[in-house]
Amino acid sequence: MSDARELAARALKHFNEGTTDQAPSQMQIPITAYTDEAQFQAERQAVFFESPIAVALSLEIPKPGDFLTQTIMGKPLLFTRDKEGVLHCFINVCRHRGAKVCAAEKGHQSRFSCPYHAWTYSNKGELIGVYGEDSFGEVDRASMGLTELPCDERSGVIFACLTPGKPLDLDNWLGEFAEKLAHQNLEQWHLYTERFLSGAGWKATLDGYLEVYHHDSVHGKTVGPYTVGNLLVHDTWGAHQRMVIARKDIAELNNTAPENWEAPESYIRVVHSVFPNLSISAILGGQCLIGFVYPGETSTTTVTRQLILSAEAPATDEQTATIESFSQMTLQAVRDEDYALVATVQGALHAGANESFLIGKNEPAVQHYHRTIATICGT
Repeated sequence: MSDARELAARALKHFNEGTTDQAPSQMQIPITAYTDEAQFQAERQAVFFESPIAVALSLEIPKPGDFLTQTIMGKPLLFTRDKEGVLHCFINVCRHRGAKVCAAEKGHQSRFSCPYHAWTYSNKGELIGVYGEDSFGEVDRASMGLTELPCDERSGVIFACLTPGKPLDLDNWLGEFAEKLAHQNLEQWHLYTERFLSGAGWKATLDGYLEVYHHDSVHGKTVGPYTVGNLLVHDTWGAHQRMVIARKDIAELNNTAPENWEAPESYIRVVHSVFPNLSISAILGGQCLIGFVYPGETSTTTVTRQLILSAEAPATDEQTATIESFSQMTLQAVRDEDYALVATVQGALHAGANESFLIGKNEPAVQHYHRTIATICGT
């Protein structure tokens, strides 16, 4: 049985029986897990700076000579692909006096010249030019290249560790989940648009990505009319998770034997959650929502880099209108519904109403995420 057929069968069984995948028990999370700044800084360091995180998609830097810049959690980064096609990630800072080496967001070039004193680097990070070196003095170029960060890519996703010298073993980090990611064929999609969203604290924001208990009450103007609230098919591979949501028309599958189902994937929505910060929501009809979520400098804010993908570049006005409609719908669902609601949670964390949050058995992905944080941080 194919993945789509098996997942649709599991979702249909829940739909018919009024059930959902569940954790063994409820879970209490202290409010201090969301508000304590010392705990936040320790977890941010361990989870986002010393562990692999998703930072981009391979399709954003597809060809040798391409480059991409980002600032992630205050760290300016320069991604390059050298002439052999090897991906690199550097701290986008000159080794001379600390100016940003590349100001452009993306492009195609093999060398980068610092705008301050014209020190020049190759796209492999090598220092290849020192302006006025005769008067400056001898420079050990081999030791003065751009500071490189560990990075690698799997299944169309670029991962990095934001601490120089930290090991990055994606085979171990992803395990069997890499196969599930590969099925998304992310390298083959087209990037339609990119945007940044400001949000509430890291954990409060991510909690909303990991359950459908809220769909009926929060998403009445967007996805709610089409999906079944409080019905989740849930699987985990190490730290990573897959969530399957049923469409309300899934009842139609009751009319046909499973072996005769055509396009069972059209009755479900599959979300892959790559710990700790990437959400991949592939939508039927050639549209996909990608969300990279990063904690801010304090426990009260996040920044989300959101990408809208289409199966192919829109070639007609009708195709453009279709992907633009999807883009606006997801913006409304995430920014105007999810993030607006979570902002009220953030604003009340210090109100004294709760000493802890009670996470239900019907919210297994939320529980798994918090347990994974505790495991990584040894708490």
